[in-house]
Amino acid sequence: MSTQYWMVKTEPEAYAWSDFERDKKTVWDGVRNFQARNHLRAMKRGDRVLFYASVTTKAVLGTATVTKEHFPDPKAEEGDWSAVELTIGEAFARPVELATIKAEPRLAEIPLLRQSRLSVMPLGKAHFDLLVKLGGKA
Repeated sequence: MSTQYWMVKTEPEAYAWSDFERDKKTVWDGVRNFQARNHLRAMKRGDRVLFYASVTTKAVLGTATVTKEHFPDPKAEEGDWSAVELTIGEAFARPVELATIKAEPRLAEIPLLRQSRLSVMPLGKAHFDLLVKLGGKA
């Protein structure tokens, strides 16, 4: 099966990149949107992920990898919600700010710009690679 590419969003006050750097691995839980939940369920071990800090930071800060496929969200008190486990990859040399993303015509169709409230979204490989490059990584 081929690698898929994703972006996950979090509010830095809830879980910051610095928390991820400290923890090295995290359970990506608390998603309470059906479309985002379905994206979590589509993630496979080895898939590549971009970490986007929303609200105050508004930037892609680095990469991660899916290390455990979907399982029941341990924080869900009711409903059919899922989580995945992510392991940290690399921090970007420079954050890829939302303004930079909006200014890049090749990124005009990514879900971050079309469905800005969605917290888990698929990306094409070309978009993923471009964002990594904009972040200063090869």
